[in-house]
Amino acid sequence: MVSMIPIVAIMSTFTFVSFVIWLATQQKEREAFYKAESLRRITESSGDGAKAALELIREEDRWERIKKYEGIKLGGLISIAVGVAMVIFLKVLAGSDPGVPYLVGLIPGLIGVAMLVYVYLLAGPVPKD
Repeated sequence: MVSMIPIVAIMSTFTFVSFVIWLATQQKEREAFYKAESLRRITESSGDGAKAALELIREEDRWERIKKYEGIKLGGLISIAVGVAMVIFLKVLAGSDPGVPYLVGLIPGLIGVAMLVYVYLLAGPVPKD
């Protein structure tokens, strides 16, 4: 009987996670439907409706790109911080070891640098208003 507790806990966890993912997918689908329906009604209502709908689409695209770039910036800074912390931790842990295991911390640090280089140098600019 006691051996059933971990099995039930694991099954409950996976059931809950899959239910949450299903709900999130349903919500995104519903939002996309209502957005498309609203844009269709705006374009059918008046002559200026098409221009307003196109402007709305451009503005939403602009905000999505800004949000994506800000997420990459934050991820890059977090990766750099993790890399620096790993270098310090492994340097203290290794002491005067002839090997250089603390250089492993450069891996997440350089990944963070690459993310920031992408956002600031390689990614296309976010269109202005």
